[in-house]
Amino acid sequence: MKTIVTFFALFFAINLGLKAQDSGPIIDFTAVVVDYGDIAKGSDGIRVFEFTNTGTEPLIISKVYSSCGCTIPKKPEAPIAPGEKGEIQVKYDTNRVGPIRKTITVNSNATDTPIVSLKIKGTVL
Repeated sequence: MKTIVTFFALFFAINLGLKAQDSGPIIDFTAVVVDYGDIAKGSDGIRVFEFTNTGTEPLIISKVYSSCGCTIPKKPEAPIAPGEKGEIQVKYDTNRVGPIRKTITVNSNATDTPIVSLKIKGTVL
């Protein structure tokens, strides 16, 4: 009888521990790659990465930075409430002719993936 009670106590403790890991903010991007395709020199270089906080607590984007100065990301300043959507805007300098292959790194308080790498690609003609 003691063994059965111990087993069930252990089972419930493990399940509660797993449930605790599901709480907190969770960042869920619609896409982690934006393809500019072939774009003309000097054209609009702004693109948007959309995401949703699918967690149970507010999501805070603490830092967003790019792999070079030709790409300027803009992060949301306010916390994103559970169930709400947000966006990270990226502006690429389209006066630079040639291939685009850049990485944008997002740091947040997300419990599942606190650091996410976003990518832009394409070609400026």
